[in-house]
Amino acid sequence: MRKKRDFLSIKDFTEKEIYNLFKKAKELKLTIKKRGRINLLKGKIGALVFEKPSLRTRVTFETALKEMGGDAIYLAPQDIGLGKRESVADVARNLSLWVSLIIARTFSHTTCEELARFAKIPVINALSDLEHPCQVLGDFLTIYEIKKKRLNKVKIGWLGDGNNVCHSLILGAAILGCDLIVGTPRGYEPNEKVLAEAKGFALKSGAEIKLTNNPKEAVRDREFIYTDVWASMGQENEAPVRRKIFWEFQVNKDLLSFAPLEVKVMHCLPAHRGEEITDEVLDGPNSIVLLQAENRLHIQRAIIAYLLS
Repeated sequence: MRKKRDFLSIKDFTEKEIYNLFKKAKELKLTIKKRGRINLLKGKIGALVFEKPSLRTRVTFETALKEMGGDAIYLAPQDIGLGKRESVADVARNLSLWVSLIIARTFSHTTCEELARFAKIPVINALSDLEHPCQVLGDFLTIYEIKKKRLNKVKIGWLGDGNNVCHSLILGAAILGCDLIVGTPRGYEPNEKVLAEAKGFALKSGAEIKLTNNPKEAVRDREFIYTDVWASMGQENEAPVRRKIFWEFQVNKDLLSFAPLEVKVMHCLPAHRGEEITDEVLDGPNSIVLLQAENRLHIQRAIIAYLLS
């Protein structure tokens, strides 16, 4: 039996494994569309341990488990009191007795790491303050479907905060050999440790990872432009200040005029309409946000199937 694998960071999968996941996601998508529910995960149960609310993450993970013949148990913050009512280690040890998989959506990345350290079953990071790897794998699947070829040298521009989604995007781009420009206001750049790790992957893949504080530079000559909220969950008190600082990074019609006409616009959702992106762009012909949302389901099916195989 294979040693248990966790998926806490996008760097937990190699380039080859990522492309295999894309292939598996496509196979499961076609099979389930044709046959409906399958029995790939018969007898398997996933525990969704969530400290933060969610629409896409919860629905796509529960749907993925059930469509593949498994089941899901949702555990809200008040159900566990993770690290308060009961230690993270004890939660991990107990869940390992009853279920097959832990899907954790946490404030702190260290909580995900502690769950994985003490659990005897796979743990998936469904979002932490450091990374959002499932989201970004689904995003790369979306780009792969559009480009219909390997992603080395694909040109991507990030606009906004150097946050958890940005971190996973940087690492994924470095592993896959993409050309990524990260545009942030000064002082809101991504984590230096993440950048150092990405540099190591880029040396092998030929990826180009650049930083800029100029939003026009971040969109010029890009094939894909990606943005996210300026203040993540837990940063709500910073929102008024951030709106002023980030304003020139808003993805709007004027900024898109500096990008290629056919550029695709991405957002992990939920969006703060009128802040980081305008309605005109989010709902416009260049937007692929709903395809991203759909692909969360498809890539998460593949991740679950791989970790439980």
